[in-house]
Amino acid sequence: MFQVKIILVEPAGERNIGSIARVMRNMGLSQLTIVNPRCDHLSEDAKIMAVHGIEVLEKANIVHSLPQALQGCQRAIATTARERDVPTLLETPRQAIPWLKGANITSALIFGPEDRGLSNQELSYAQRFVCIPANPEYPSLNLAQAVGICAYELYQLSQESPIQQDSSLEDLANIDELEGYYQHLESVLLQVNYLYSHTAPKKMEKLRRIINRTNLTRQELATIRGILRQIEWSIDHK
Repeated sequence: MFQVKIILVEPAGERNIGSIARVMRNMGLSQLTIVNPRCDHLSEDAKIMAVHGIEVLEKANIVHSLPQALQGCQRAIATTARERDVPTLLETPRQAIPWLKGANITSALIFGPEDRGLSNQELSYAQRFVCIPANPEYPSLNLAQAVGICAYELYQLSQESPIQQDSSLEDLANIDELEGYYQHLESVLLQVNYLYSHTAPKKMEKLRRIINRTNLTRQELATIRGILRQIEWSIDHK
């Protein structure tokens, strides 16, 4: 099985988390990361629902932020159940999830809280976006059901022919490296008055969506950051 993290952002249901651990075990997944859980992921209810997936619960990585959860990942898909004001291409799990497949990369599937889903800011850490199609009369899915559907698609991929090593993927910039770039970019754009403090968050969301589609390598990222540093030098010495 290739390396895919299942990331839950602020889940509130102990039984949901237990059910997710169970379906992960069913589908050959073992890397569960939980961002700021709003319940006890090791409660009796969670363990009852996990059945033979208790080991997944016990080894779950608990972190305080989504960037922390994404450290070391090169690719990330976020799930959403609704249209956004920032233009967002929504794909089905079957369309998007094969993009996570790679023998030498670490990828992530991100799921939001049961009550609100992922915010626009949280979505901005992903490069692609999945919406699970369902009966329009009642399209709302339980969190564990959504994870189960995506986990099934991952398992089907793992049963295909062995993954070929792709050296071109080895040098992809990690998401945490991209995050450093975005902070650098925002700082420079504020200095040259392309961004203003009251509009920066919204414009940066759009810029992130554009840049995230390019799959930058570390070398390409270093080149772009070199340009930013030269701009900063010119501002300081003009």
